[in-house]
Amino acid sequence: MKEEDKKRIEELIAGMQCPKDFKCIDAGFENLCKAKDFGLENYLECLEHNPHGCKFALRFGDGYFCQCPLRVYINKKLKK
Repeated sequence: MKEEDKKRIEELIAGMQCPKDFKCIDAGFENLCKAKDFGLENYLECLEHNPHGCKFALRFGDGYFCQCPLRVYINKKLKK
């Protein structure tokens, strides 16, 4: 991982509270919630089966958007 990516991730972590205690980081970004990029800059399409309890899930029509800044960064910059 590039140094600039590490710094940005640290900045994102410092500015947010994660209800999952940043388990994605602890797992080396291997245990991420399911989401995919669909073209909006600050959102992903949430593909989790039951996103109702996630504070970053934003209901839109029949689906959900993921608005977790860390998850969005990981997907868009690190392609995970």
